[in-house]
Amino acid sequence: VLLHFSLVKLWASAFGGEIKSISAKYSGSQLLQKKYKELEKSVKVEEIDGVKLVKNLAVKMEEMFRRKAEATRRLVEAAEEAHHQHEDNPDLQYEYFNAVLINEVDEEGNNVELGGEFLLEPNDHFNNLSVNLSLSVVQVPTNMYNKDPDIVNGVYWSEALNKVFVDNFERDPTLIWQYFGSAKGFFRQYPGVKWHPDEHGVIGFDCRNRKWYSMYIQAATSPKDVVILVDVSGSMKGLRLTIARQTVSSILDTLGDDDFFNIIAYNQEIHYVEPCLNGTLVRADRTNKDHFREHLDKLFAKGIGLLGDALTEAFTILNDFNQTGRGSVCSQAIMLVTDGATEMYDDVFEKYNWPERKVRLYSLSSIL
Repeated sequence: VLLHFSLVKLWASAFGGEIKSISAKYSGSQLLQKKYKELEKSVKVEEIDGVKLVKNLAVKMEEMFRRKAEATRRLVEAAEEAHHQHEDNPDLQYEYFNAVLINEVDEEGNNVELGGEFLLEPNDHFNNLSVNLSLSVVQVPTNMYNKDPDIVNGVYWSEALNKVFVDNFERDPTLIWQYFGSAKGFFRQYPGVKWHPDEHGVIGFDCRNRKWYSMYIQAATSPKDVVILVDVSGSMKGLRLTIARQTVSSILDTLGDDDFFNIIAYNQEIHYVEPCLNGTLVRADRTNKDHFREHLDKLFAKGIGLLGDALTEAFTILNDFNQTGRGSVCSQAIMLVTDGATEMYDDVFEKYNWPERKVRLYSLSSIL
């Protein structure tokens, strides 16, 4: 027994010495000790006021967040103004810098369409990526036509954001990426940078599927009440209805336990996806969302779509919840999943949502 104990003790001592040797070699502890000794006479210890330190930190953090909020506000105001001033033109022709096509040339050495020469220089502030600090680029999902009139018009008016991007960065050099995501599907990014497809030539990124996207009403941060309207008129038959179901399911993924929702299908009539929950909203917990997903398979398309009636129903539900204090008592939105609305329905918005505009309307027609 004594012999066995001695062997274990010897082994433990050898193992400990080996660990100490490795630690000293790779941690640089001996070098640090030497440096400390060299500076020992010139180093002094100062007592720090912890409360004062925390207060100073709080002031600096407040200032940092204020600058970020101001930059966002300037972008929002510029986007709203530019969009308001623009009148859509279905025949608009406009060459823009496509993030995938910039600096690409054809077999004859000429710049490809929507490409062109785009100056890119490595920048330490952006992890040494090659960027352009003067211009933004536009990314369009691979499954969308990059010269679609909706895309071209949106890209055209959103060019106004370039000046704001640059101005924001000059005011606050700590900013990194700034971007704008459109309901039409395009994504404007500053500073400009080249995007590279995968080995299949595809870029799967779609800003509308990102949780930060404003279409989902700040999904990660604020509670919300959401009414999802799904067009089930005759024009939605086949693939469009399949895509609509998947889109609704994706929207449900962005909702959390603090959110409330309902889903209404419409054609010439109003159809609650769950008839037992007519005229109300339910908490977006996992059980309720899974239950509604099961009912999506029961949707079928026929007839004509009376969107005005559906909007009236959605506004009524949201207004009732807001007045009674039920639901999230916070953000409210209507998500419209359709292949296209043919009218403006100004009378409905004027009755239920003007001038306060408490309810946001997000149309996902371009997805279909």
